[in-house]
Amino acid sequence: MRAVKRLLWWLLAGSTGGLNRARIIHTLDQRPYNANQLAEVLELDYKTVRHHLDVLEENDMITSSGKKYAKMYFVSPLLEENFEVFEEIWEQIGKNQT
Repeated sequence: MRAVKRLLWWLLAGSTGGLNRARIIHTLDQRPYNANQLAEVLELDYKTVRHHLDVLEENDMITSSGKKYAKMYFVSPLLEENFEVFEEIWEQIGKNQT
């Protein structure tokens, strides 16, 4: 859990775009979305969302199913197991900014 906590702090608070990555995780916790839907819901540029999805997927925070534009994103099992860590960080970095 400690390693996951460090990783989440880096992904969400220690690097550029962290707040948008946190918003994506928070949104995917509600239900799965594809990149275009996330861009609409979060009012972000599609390419920005794609970049953050790639970062989150590379770090095992989200998973995907499908191909190309039909690809749906989900919170990963690793993140599900450690979701209280995400919530703790989310609380501190500004959930009220969404």
